[in-house]
Amino acid sequence: MYNGILNVYKEKGYTSHDVVAKLRGICKQKKIGHTGTLDPDAVGVLPVCLGNATKLCDMLTDKSKEYEAEFLLGVTTDTQDISGQVKEEREVNVTEEQVREAVLSFKGAYDQIPPMYSALKVNGKKLYELARQGVEVERRARRVEIHEIQILSIAMPYIRMRVHCSKGTYIRTLGVDIGEKLGCGAVMTVLKRTRVGTFTAENALTLSQIEALRDQDILLNHMVTVEEVFQHLRRGTVKVEFRKFIDNGNAIREVQLEEQNQWQDGEEIRIYNNDGAFCGIFQYRQSERLCKPVKMFPMSQA
Repeated sequence: MYNGILNVYKEKGYTSHDVVAKLRGICKQKKIGHTGTLDPDAVGVLPVCLGNATKLCDMLTDKSKEYEAEFLLGVTTDTQDISGQVKEEREVNVTEEQVREAVLSFKGAYDQIPPMYSALKVNGKKLYELARQGVEVERRARRVEIHEIQILSIAMPYIRMRVHCSKGTYIRTLGVDIGEKLGCGAVMTVLKRTRVGTFTAENALTLSQIEALRDQDILLNHMVTVEEVFQHLRRGTVKVEFRKFIDNGNAIREVQLEEQNQWQDGEEIRIYNNDGAFCGIFQYRQSERLCKPVKMFPMSQA
């Protein structure tokens, strides 16, 4: 069984769930999960967790992301992208300077209303399911952060930009909000996710490439291990006589570690057993001289 993270390049036409289903067939295992939905028409980075790395899905979903997107001014659709039904067309009577000013004004935090065509749930139902039934419900605005926004080109009525943003940001909606600020509306025509945390498009693999690597029996060489995700944390090793505590996922006392008197209160630590195998992430509680488990990563065997 594979345990680790694959940096998948999602191609156009696939849903994120399609990618997971394909990988289950390629890797011959069920325990696989993706780290954040990409629309079928979008392409780019989709980290996928396999085996014991599936415990990382929520942590990777929280990472900041980068996108390259293109928008068409003067058109709005029900899905906020070009694949939807046109709702309105308006004249575009704005200058390039006005476009630049409007785009750059979104840098920083702002309240964004999620689109109806999204996987968010309201009363147990996904918004896109309601939207397909012609039902529109009120959505609460969510605070998102646009860390950086860079205009790549303006060829009226098209705008291309690069966006570095927080989790939960809808790039389609950002484009719509820019269009509304300009008074002409906008729709997304192209979206490419170029980065999720440390995973970049340059190093991503298509499904066909992954299948070829599997056939060559070198797919493991192209996976990121769970341990690598936490390389920034300091390391602790459980003494051999206390191995049973770590095997059972129990808290570890400071005196049960080879390393002592060096941790800071609240610090997260990579914990290993005496064989050098990575076991999980623990948090040090100074008042108790104790390391408590945050997430354990036992090796998945099936």
